[in-house]
Amino acid sequence: MSEVVLDGESLTPADVVAVAREGAAVSITGDAREAVRASRERVDDVLASDEGVYGVNTGFGELVDERIPREDVETLQTNLLRSHSAGAGEELPAEAVRAMLVARVNALVKGYSGIREVVVDHLVAMLNEGVTPVVPRTGSLGASGDLAPLAHATIVLIGEGVAEIEGDSDNGGGERLSGEEAFARAGLEPLTLRAKEGLALINGTQLSVGLGALLVADAERLVRAADVAGALTTEVTMSSTVPSHPAIQAARPHDGQLESAANVRRLTADSEIVESHRNCDRVQDAYSTRCLPQVHGAVRDAVAHLREAVETELNSATDNPLVFARDTVAEPGEDPGTSAAAARASGTDRAAVLSGGNFHGAPLAHRLDYLAAALTDLAAVSERRVDRMLNPNTQEPHLPPFLTPDPGVRSGYMIAQYTAAALVNECRGNGRPATDNTPVSGNQEDHVSMSATSAFQTRDVAERTGRVLGIELLCGAQAAEFVDEELTSGRGTGAAYEAVRERVPPLDEDRPLADEIETAADLVSSGTIESRVNEALDDPLL
Repeated sequence: MSEVVLDGESLTPADVVAVAREGAAVSITGDAREAVRASRERVDDVLASDEGVYGVNTGFGELVDERIPREDVETLQTNLLRSHSAGAGEELPAEAVRAMLVARVNALVKGYSGIREVVVDHLVAMLNEGVTPVVPRTGSLGASGDLAPLAHATIVLIGEGVAEIEGDSDNGGGERLSGEEAFARAGLEPLTLRAKEGLALINGTQLSVGLGALLVADAERLVRAADVAGALTTEVTMSSTVPSHPAIQAARPHDGQLESAANVRRLTADSEIVESHRNCDRVQDAYSTRCLPQVHGAVRDAVAHLREAVETELNSATDNPLVFARDTVAEPGEDPGTSAAAARASGTDRAAVLSGGNFHGAPLAHRLDYLAAALTDLAAVSERRVDRMLNPNTQEPHLPPFLTPDPGVRSGYMIAQYTAAALVNECRGNGRPATDNTPVSGNQEDHVSMSATSAFQTRDVAERTGRVLGIELLCGAQAAEFVDEELTSGRGTGAAYEAVRERVPPLDEDRPLADEIETAADLVSSGTIESRVNEALDDPLL
């Protein structure tokens, strides 16, 4: 994807990935620009009327009752960015900052924020010219939006803060500069903010939803990789693929379960290994292989639940207050003959500035917490399949203890399973819901969502889950070395084996495994294992 066009209505997780990770350019449609201009005109009308309106000419939070003189309105917006740039801790990765920025631009161009077109254009230029603000990770409560991270990201607009410039290091790329210097390098002039603009820049859920969009892409990749790893384990442990039979799935047709079962069938198609024991005496396999469609499918459904919220949130106005055309807003119980209605009808009352709570991250936070728990279960079932391949008390007769040809003298993959168990335990430690409450701002903001914290925790769980799946792929490939070499693998499982073997040789003698675990984890996180499998299949993985 070379360009992502923003219209406030159609931004997708894939678009966010393209901008955040792949450097796609950003542009804005003409209709969206017109919506921005109209919204700004309404703010100017409010200023001309001298009416007290939150976010335009009042203080913020507990200071909402403080009226700001007209001559101080611009200073108020600048001070807002400065005072709210109070984050702490490690820095956000560039992809998170870029995801946050593209999501913020899309929210602004819906035309409810009252911001000038030039501010939007400067944000777009930052993305397109590779000016990436340096943003501390910690500070958002996920209500009143992701205030501190967004302040650090947008204070660069006024020539303050710190940013990195992308590009060749020999030509000044990769440098860390002040906001003013970074803008000069990109050929931009810092802005002086006007009424409402500082608040519009920082009051929204864009860190949470930007991270959520990246997580949707990552989690969907993880669950497909889990189907690959699980199908390989099913094959090399001589387990049955009957539990993925379409008739069983049709009797309990959850969407995710149907998809994972279909993937197992595709991956093991034409497998002589599976056919070699179809009529064996074993009645049932352990749950970790027999219930693969049900467990993996439930995780798929959790990802789909998050995707639904992220797609809505990416295309929503999440700041406060919101600026509407007065004739589009009906007052509750209003008589058409009232003076307000008459003013709207005559066109003399053009703006309705309404305060609400669209900045509250609860719709994302709960689903992010849910996904963290679901991915933890995906890691847990993968670790159990690893144990089935290694454990001399449960593995099949053709497999040697810990998958080493000389058990006792050699430990094989014994400690790789320890690592998988440790990773699962760390996932469980992150599994406690982050959606908790600590009142702030003099108790004016007395219930917050912690949606950004939920996103960070879920990202950590996703990363660890990828490593567990990498370990399962390593062990599955090693177990395949002990299967009758005259029997061919399935189309997909065979491709998965070959993808692992291109990077990791069979474990004939003990050697350090740390680098190989990271290599296998990269096969998962980069999508390489999925791509290689899809090349071998008639239809791609679901």
